[in-house]
Amino acid sequence: MSDHWAASGNSSWTNALDAMQRSRYADRMRTSLRFLAAFALCLSVLTSHAERLVLVGVSYGKNLLAITDADGKVIWQHKTAGPQRGHTGHHDVHLLPNGNILYHDTWTKTQEITLGKKVVWSYESAKMNGNAGKRVDVHAFARMKNGNTMIVESGVGRVIEVDQAGKLTHQFALKPGGTQSTRWARHTPTGTLLVCSERPGVVTEYDRTGKVVWDYLINTRVYGAIRLKNGNTLIASGSGKSIVEVSPEKKVVWEIKDKVPGTDIGLGWMTCLQELPNGNRIIGNCHAGENNPQIFEITKDKKVVWQWNEWDLVGNGLACWQVLNEKQSALVRKKLAALEK
Repeated sequence: MSDHWAASGNSSWTNALDAMQRSRYADRMRTSLRFLAAFALCLSVLTSHAERLVLVGVSYGKNLLAITDADGKVIWQHKTAGPQRGHTGHHDVHLLPNGNILYHDTWTKTQEITLGKKVVWSYESAKMNGNAGKRVDVHAFARMKNGNTMIVESGVGRVIEVDQAGKLTHQFALKPGGTQSTRWARHTPTGTLLVCSERPGVVTEYDRTGKVVWDYLINTRVYGAIRLKNGNTLIASGSGKSIVEVSPEKKVVWEIKDKVPGTDIGLGWMTCLQELPNGNRIIGNCHAGENNPQIFEITKDKKVVWQWNEWDLVGNGLACWQVLNEKQSALVRKKLAALEK
């Protein structure tokens, strides 16, 4: 009997000890989860407070470059050439790593300007490197990592790279015919170049030699395309009032058309594109009217999480822009603060 009660007592003590250990473990787990939740909240707050500035190139009578905060407040602007100099639209703009802005002041002149509004570099496609007397217009360009500048020259139908002195260092011909009527061009992570051509409405991917390695016929006056991190291509259809994501096999896997689902946002002439680190897409919505945002951020499940609508500043003609990340925004703030001293 005593052995039975001893065994029973030991069992009860063991069960009680196990219960205490489980309780302590549960307490530790709850504490850890609360800590992780607090950390996630702090990270979310820090992320939400990361500044986002917006660089815009405004056309169709407005004729200016401007930088605003995320709410549209102008912190810098510069008047640019307009129709009186044959320039009716900005179609590309870049904030450079040095804090300067690369833009086109006319259909043929690509310029780099400081935030102090001093032109420090320019290239005239109408006159240089064999183009004198030929029809040429420029709608896309980029500063390369080696300091050279890539320019897509419509009309003459070529992609060139020039150094700081304007010397031609590389070139290749675009496909002949209508595919020379270009708009945006963007490099992919592998170094190829996606070129959008309004007629016949095709996105063409070229390697560095000018060989076509991929294309997608969308049959609209297509404006912009970027290669996504997942390997697909996001295309702004221009006149098609749509954004489409296309796989390498040319299958449409994501699309918004005419109107953003679940919202009152109507789509106009779809232009620039950006992909954020979190996978969200930033979309350019030109010629969409006063009641629609000119730029908006949308998630993969088609939820709009940010809008930029500054009709008084840009009107109906905001074709090109760049949403600056935290590092770029901080650089701009630093440069502007230095100018005020």
